Amino acid sequence: MLSDIQITTGRLILKSITPAVINNLFKTKTKEEIISFFGIDEQGYEHYKNMHEQGMETHRLSLFFFLLIDKLTNLPIGECGFHTWNKSHARAELFYSLKNDSDKQKGLMTEALPLVLDFGFSILKLHRIEALVASYNIPSVKLLLRHGFVKEGTMREDYIVNGNNEDSDCYSLLQHEWATQKQMLK
Repeated sequence: MLSDIQITTGRLILKSITPAVINNLFKTKTKEEIISFFGIDEQGYEHYKNMHEQGMETHRLSLFFFLLIDKLTNLPIGECGFHTWNKSHARAELFYSLKNDSDKQKGLMTEALPLVLDFGFSILKLHRIEALVASYNIPSVKLLLRHGFVKEGTMREDYIVNGNNEDSDCYSLLQHEWATQKQMLK
């Protein structure tokens, strides 16, 4: 069952989060317990509450991600997974984030991402994983390239940041490319 998966790395525990997990939390836990579970602030709570109330999936679209938990503190420090998971077409958009600047530039996402990608291709049966990033987000671009993603192009004025339309660079990784890359690493 996708909601009961836990993967460990040297420094992290990756705990699976599905729409069912989020809905269950809002049905059975207090606001404070939800904030603690995700390691979020009030704004993060409102984000998850909106997801719960407005729905996260349709007959073909869903999401799946891992909550990244620091093994030393047992506290959530970020997320990594897939939104806009289109089951009909076996593709999803990758997303990842670390909550605190103090956790960045330590290789944590480099540690987690191969396991998340492998999970997407092997368990979720994805054929294509794409990532949309701002060209100025150099750490993200380097992370994607390090894991075999290929830049496909720029989506003009694709998303809104602080009221401004900004471009997204589209990167993708196909299942057979990932399989080849994994073989080379062995």
